[in-house]
Amino acid sequence: MIKVDISNVWGQLSLPDLLAMEKEVAAAHDTLINGDGPGNDFLGWLDLPVRKATDEITRIQKAAKKIRSDSDVFVVIGIGGSYLGPRAAIELLQGPNHNIGKGKGNPQIFFAGNGLSTRHWNELTRLLEDKDFSITIISKSGTTTEPAIATRALRWMLERKYGTDGAKSRIYAITDPCKGALRQMATEEGWETFVIPPNVGGRYSVLTAVGLLPLAVAGIDIMEMMNGAADAKESYDLRSFENPVWQYAAVRNLLYRNGKVLEIFESFEPGFKMFGGWWQQLFGESEGKDGKGIFPATAEFTADLHSLGQMIQQGQRNIFETMVRFDPPAQTYTIGSDWKNLDGLNYLEGKTLDFVDEKAYLGTVAAHVDGGVPVITIDAGELNDRKVGELFYFLELCCGVSAYILGVNPFNQPGVELYKRNMFQLLGKPGYEK
Repeated sequence: MIKVDISNVWGQLSLPDLLAMEKEVAAAHDTLINGDGPGNDFLGWLDLPVRKATDEITRIQKAAKKIRSDSDVFVVIGIGGSYLGPRAAIELLQGPNHNIGKGKGNPQIFFAGNGLSTRHWNELTRLLEDKDFSITIISKSGTTTEPAIATRALRWMLERKYGTDGAKSRIYAITDPCKGALRQMATEEGWETFVIPPNVGGRYSVLTAVGLLPLAVAGIDIMEMMNGAADAKESYDLRSFENPVWQYAAVRNLLYRNGKVLEIFESFEPGFKMFGGWWQQLFGESEGKDGKGIFPATAEFTADLHSLGQMIQQGQRNIFETMVRFDPPAQTYTIGSDWKNLDGLNYLEGKTLDFVDEKAYLGTVAAHVDGGVPVITIDAGELNDRKVGELFYFLELCCGVSAYILGVNPFNQPGVELYKRNMFQLLGKPGYEK
């Protein structure tokens, strides 16, 4: 079970403050689970965890096996929730350099359609030269600008390389079960398809085919992930402050009410950076509306202690931190000796790198708390496929409860469309002339 340590917030809050929120947090949790709050038509993610493979998961596993056997590279086309979840899990479990040395049998995983940079596109096309590759297109509509542009280009590359019929067997669409341009395109072209349930929003979709197909292609055990999510569904239904979901959701809202309007979500693992990006969308898009919301930021320690550390330590006191910790890995590294000791490190001879990391974490927490920054610690335990599934579901629950405490709809994003209208008008898209 994931543990939440809130002992380093008491300089800013008191235990009576927290206990006074019990009815409020219970009501928010009940609203989420009972489905009687705003956005209740997007609660399908609550029931995604399963213990046994469904027909859809079995098809995903079969498709992943084929892709792993015939492709050096698998390109995931999507933006927002359509790519952040799978990329977050892959990099957390396999590291940010996971693509090095991979090929057929264990393909490299690249992501496209999440921006409009020509330089990024040119890099991807160079990486695909002389490589066998397959793609998945992830979109409910099929008309979102960034992934639609990438789809056109990569489909053309596939057809040029393998012919029209050969390309069909290398294109996988993950989309709405019935409607939308991508569903129509996939049906007309004969691509294999998987479903994004209509009642699951993009940022809550990692446990659908959106996440499961790329993760299976990466060699991650998706049923272990689903079992971890099922663990979370069972464990975190507790209606009391013994529930770590309650602790995290309540404390961050109390801190917000006390002027802490910016949350930095951190880990001492470089592979956690994209997971922070997934969390950033989850909470930012769910809570940032109606003039409310905690601004979500991410950081990687200890690297960012040498850039953001000064701001955290002595800048505006409007921030709090949430640090995610994992157990040390089975394979450790022991610091050796140097008879000259010019670097002055011999005092660490025989110590493991994890020992140093733990002291850096403890020293950082102490310094930041002394500097007036409350710190929440999420202790996730052992890092493996199952734990990542649990962590995804845990944070989704936290977000739903927290947003209802805040008094906003956790499942809409009306502001996201505003920049698109301006862009479409400037591009001359039909229907956006005025």
